[in-house]
Amino acid sequence: MRTALLQSSGLPGSVVGNLKVLDEAAGRAADAGAGLVVTPEMFLTGYAIGDDIARLAEAADGDSADAVAEIAGRHGVAIVYGYPERAGEAVFNSAQLVSAEGVRLANYRKTHLFGCFERDHFAPGERSVVQADLGGLRVGLLICYDVEFPENVRAHALAGTDLLVVPTAQMHPFQFVAESMIPVRAFENQMYVAYVNRVGREGEFEFVGLSTLAGPDGVARTRAGRAEDLVLAEVDPAFVAASREANPYLQDRRPGLYGSLV
Repeated sequence: MRTALLQSSGLPGSVVGNLKVLDEAAGRAADAGAGLVVTPEMFLTGYAIGDDIARLAEAADGDSADAVAEIAGRHGVAIVYGYPERAGEAVFNSAQLVSAEGVRLANYRKTHLFGCFERDHFAPGERSVVQADLGGLRVGLLICYDVEFPENVRAHALAGTDLLVVPTAQMHPFQFVAESMIPVRAFENQMYVAYVNRVGREGEFEFVGLSTLAGPDGVARTRAGRAEDLVLAEVDPAFVAASREANPYLQDRRPGLYGSLV
């Protein structure tokens, strides 16, 4: 499945503007043969928008979800997008997967909140593994800081995730995560990892770009630079199976020795 990484901060504070950016990118991705488009963390509203996070937050099945579903269906491409999700009085930092037919397949709430900014504006999610089947692949969702905890990614590996999709808002000076950690996570867990970042300055944050899709061999299939971009790479189920056969990490685990980790 050809996967498109939309590296963009869009128009912070403008849901309508960001839906237009997504619509245009989905059209370009579909024209290039992509089956999936992935946006950064909080793409729908912008990340560094302070109290507007709560004002713009919507339910997982709200008007913006319907708008994304319409974009996906019209272009015939699945979409993973980041957004603030309202559920009762709580607001979550969430990512939702919509199929190419416009059907909502999976919704994930970020479990590991980074820094005071996120802890001030979001409640943490409580479900670590969220998956859906898409294009012959089992797709899993995490968000940004979540992927930096090896336990999260290993849980996905043990649950059979083939492609781990990670919308992110990775900021300076932590670019080593995109450059080094993501390929290692893909290799040690025998999966593809699509890590899709914001770019440029927003408020107090400087986002570093460097969106990447790494394979189970630890090799980056595509990597963006520091500017707005749409990059594409193939995710091959047959290669995942062959790599898992050749690399015994998951089979050679000895869980009985790891009890002290929890």
